[in-house]
Amino acid sequence: MTLTQPITAVLFGAGLRGADAYGPYALAHPDELKFVAVAEPDPVRRARFAAAHGIPPEHQYATWEEVTALPKFADAVFNCTMDPMHYASGMAALAVGYDMLLEKPMAGTLEETVALVRAAEEEDRLVQVCHVLRYTPFFSTLHDILQSGRLGDIVTVEHRENVAYWHMAHSYVRGNWADTTATAPMVLAKCSHDLDILYWNLGLPVKRLQSFGSLRHFRPENAPPGATMRCTDGCPAAEICPFDARRIYLNMSNEGWPVTAITNDLSLEGRQKALETGPYGRCVYHCQNTAVDNQTVNMEFEDGTTVVLFMHGHSHLEGRTMRYDGTRATLLGEFTTERSKIEIYDHLTNTRERVKIPTSDGTGHGGGDFGVVAAFVRAVRGDKGGGALTNARASLESHLLAFAAEESRHRNVIIDMAEFRNR
Repeated sequence: MTLTQPITAVLFGAGLRGADAYGPYALAHPDELKFVAVAEPDPVRRARFAAAHGIPPEHQYATWEEVTALPKFADAVFNCTMDPMHYASGMAALAVGYDMLLEKPMAGTLEETVALVRAAEEEDRLVQVCHVLRYTPFFSTLHDILQSGRLGDIVTVEHRENVAYWHMAHSYVRGNWADTTATAPMVLAKCSHDLDILYWNLGLPVKRLQSFGSLRHFRPENAPPGATMRCTDGCPAAEICPFDARRIYLNMSNEGWPVTAITNDLSLEGRQKALETGPYGRCVYHCQNTAVDNQTVNMEFEDGTTVVLFMHGHSHLEGRTMRYDGTRATLLGEFTTERSKIEIYDHLTNTRERVKIPTSDGTGHGGGDFGVVAAFVRAVRGDKGGGALTNARASLESHLLAFAAEESRHRNVIIDMAEFRNR
């Protein structure tokens, strides 16, 4: 393949990530990427994606199984199925011979995750996991600062994943990641990004790990007096409840996530009906949810650096904040929906430096969504100098840390990571 030809791809899952985050890259860069088929069970989403990308009816499939039953007919698969489908669909795509861009997490269990990595290596196929933060101007700048030695030896790190209260309610109480018996635990589903960034930035494996966490708030006993099972049932607590579904979904713009997740009919009437009948209109205190709403992961890296990851679902603002304390300087960072900021406080001069962060292209995750696709395209083309920053084996480490954190949390033990990896 020449570098002037677009790679061809099949999309598994034309939902919010596949259709809205990665799909637009092909429309913006038709010389680099062309989708030639789509597999999506929702007929509305399937037809919408096919129309946008000019995919003929004979290459519009209801399931990924229909695609993997055929001989290979494209260069790659963009696997954006739901988390519990990643393993089966991924293994099938690798067996046919596709390179694959795989949405995180790779799989919902440790055994399946390891099996996917081994299969990719045995089949000699490229599997790039969508750890999109590596491809953002913010985290690229942060990484370069840390690698430069500007802070000296890193002694301690505090990294916070602040999930906004309405996002927590949407995804991890009412939504697809609420029931951890059916999908990945929250520390894997949400924080594999963060664990990957910490591993990438510090450049060493974790030696020991300990985790604490629980579901504190979104429980039946915390429901306001008289709370109804649905927010549309005349709940007497509606005026004082920040999680009232009508306030969240009916007052938002009807374009983009999270409104597009609740219904294909984005009119006011369509959204109202979705709240009356679907999962997103349920009272957050009566959802049979099991995902934690707070968790810490305490880590000691091989060089003695101590790191704590905070994850919680009660933030006023969506985003990540961090602090790196080194022997020569302290770095404070903000990567939120409102701003990106990096400041360095020098120990010798006692001065503050505001670091200039390159402008993002405006796409999701601070430019990371388009960045990860661009890198994948280059890697599939064989551009050794400008390809993926990570592969399945590198992404495995963040997943191992997440699974170890869950084991620590449930068993109340400190995990020796060398022993854990050897299992």
